[in-house]
Amino acid sequence: MATAPQQPPEVSSKPARKPTAPKPKAQGRASLRPDVSTLLGIALALAGIVGGLLLERGSIQDIAQATAAMIVLGGTFGAVLVTTPLPIVMRAFRALGGIFFEKTARPAAIAEALIQYSIKSRKNGIVSLESDAGAIEDPFLRKALSLAVDGTDLQELRTMMEIDIALTEQSAEAEARVWESAGGYAPTIGIIGAVLGLIQVMKHLEDIKEVGHGIAVAFVATVYGVGSANIFFLPAANKLRARMRDVTLIKDMILEGVVGIVEGRNPTLIRMKLESYNPKPVKRVPAKVGPVSAGRGAA
Repeated sequence: MATAPQQPPEVSSKPARKPTAPKPKAQGRASLRPDVSTLLGIALALAGIVGGLLLERGSIQDIAQATAAMIVLGGTFGAVLVTTPLPIVMRAFRALGGIFFEKTARPAAIAEALIQYSIKSRKNGIVSLESDAGAIEDPFLRKALSLAVDGTDLQELRTMMEIDIALTEQSAEAEARVWESAGGYAPTIGIIGAVLGLIQVMKHLEDIKEVGHGIAVAFVATVYGVGSANIFFLPAANKLRARMRDVTLIKDMILEGVVGIVEGRNPTLIRMKLESYNPKPVKRVPAKVGPVSAGRGAA
């Protein structure tokens, strides 16, 4: 009995997927959170000043003078504009977000990503990091790793990235100087406001009660000038510099990690070097050991 010929098994038109090696974890993304120290510091300073005023049987109306604030703020920022180019002043105002909010960078996550890149580079060659470099979110790390993958000379790579760090520091320093300049001008403008108030008082010497009230109001401008300089302007400049130091530290760590990858160093040595940049390294789980003998005490 003849049998029908068997049909060959159907072959799928879709190409078989090749197993892919796990990619290194992306570096930790910095997130914004309110800067508690800035908010608490301003609130504490204002509470101390206003509280002292109230304890001296004063009132909020004694220092709530719109004209004094107009003289101090207008004169201060006018002087700042004379001193500093407008684009830098605009950048300084945009940088105010860095005073009230801080980026919670994760140097430990960035260091771990660099270690993973190092392991992959030693195993498959530095060219294997090309796809990883294009997917990196941090612009500094993406640029450094891309230059390394492209075969840039190590000394040239280091020079280019150090120039990048230096330019970023100069830009941040220029922004900090804007607020530092405002802190220097505000007290003097406050004195000018006080003198202007006294001039108006001298016009009404016939009424001694009005003279006393006018003198008190005149000195409010001095309070605004000295207070704004020492509570906000000067501290803001120093806070921006502190933010820049943190950013520079992370960039230095990234640069050293990429240099270690290019040099083909052992990932363990790279990890030890990167951990020196991180004040809070990731805690490693210690290996389990047997009970310690009672005869071996700690030195």
